[in-house]
Amino acid sequence: MPSVRETSVEAEFLAVVGRVAGPARGAGLLVISVFGVLATPSEALPLGFGLLALALVTAVAEHIAGKTGRGRPVAFALTLVRAAAICGSQFLTAPEAGELNQWALNVLTITAITLQWEWPPKITVPAIACLLAIEVVPLGFEDSLSVVLRVLIETALARGAFLLLSRTTRRIDHLRERRARLAREESLAVERRRLEREYLAVLHDTAAATFLMVAQRGETAGPAEVAEYARRDLAMLTGESGPGGEVDLEASLRGVLAHSPVRVETRWSPVPPIPASAALSLVRAVREALVNVERHAGVAEARLTVEDGVRVTVRDEGRGFDPAGTPAQRRGVRCSVVERMAAAGGRAKVTSAPGAGTTVELMWPHE
Repeated sequence: MPSVRETSVEAEFLAVVGRVAGPARGAGLLVISVFGVLATPSEALPLGFGLLALALVTAVAEHIAGKTGRGRPVAFALTLVRAAAICGSQFLTAPEAGELNQWALNVLTITAITLQWEWPPKITVPAIACLLAIEVVPLGFEDSLSVVLRVLIETALARGAFLLLSRTTRRIDHLRERRARLAREESLAVERRRLEREYLAVLHDTAAATFLMVAQRGETAGPAEVAEYARRDLAMLTGESGPGGEVDLEASLRGVLAHSPVRVETRWSPVPPIPASAALSLVRAVREALVNVERHAGVAEARLTVEDGVRVTVRDEGRGFDPAGTPAQRRGVRCSVVERMAAAGGRAKVTSAPGAGTTVELMWPHE
């Protein structure tokens, strides 16, 4: 089934047909009736004008039913009355006695064709059979055989075309729903992979920071202190809130610096513990900034400054670049730094110019 938020193509198709078929039939048969009256013998003009008035009233009813959706049974009844009246009086309004009236034939065929687009066969088949009987009886079977065949063939083709279009629109709805389902599944898979990468990154950063602290401090790191770091690591991995969900940013950043691809000169200011999600964003942004120094700056060293606030700055004296001219496919700075910090409630600012080095400034919280 199509999405509830989207109107199905089949429903739109049926709605358009319902709005257009009746008014188009009414306007077309009204024009045909005008020419029919002009071709009517003078002695039958009063009847011709009466039929023209009926065609006008029916056209108005069909227009109202098409535009508002109300009064469709009344418009249908008037449509049959108009066709029956014109077909029943075909010899009286014919230019020559005994001649087949083209006015009646056009009204019959157009009515039979357009009804296929508005009503099901259980309604149209008896209605068209009655109209054919009204048309055939005055002519006789032999003279009316070609008329019957013409109406049946045109009616069948009209119904077939309608069913083909309906089937096509249903197929389009099915394909559109399938595409939307695949897009949702792909989006969920991408989000799942992102969460897995985030979790693995948290696992790496927290465990690395704790192990580094134990390795650096050795026996001076008591069991209680190590247990406290382990509790914080666990809170970070499980996403718990509260004091247990805050981590030491300096310890996490030192874990990154221990594996930095370039030499890093550091300057630290004491910062309070911050939420695990913010710490993770800062750690990943710093890591991306250092990787960019190695890949693009053309230098082998950078400076890292951590200030109270929390404000983390990564500066290199490399070749620099024009941030405004960065190609769209280069997503490292935008996704791994700017968007990551924004998602965590912080802000990232990248300042650079060709030949002037690059400064990545990370702030949390945003204000």
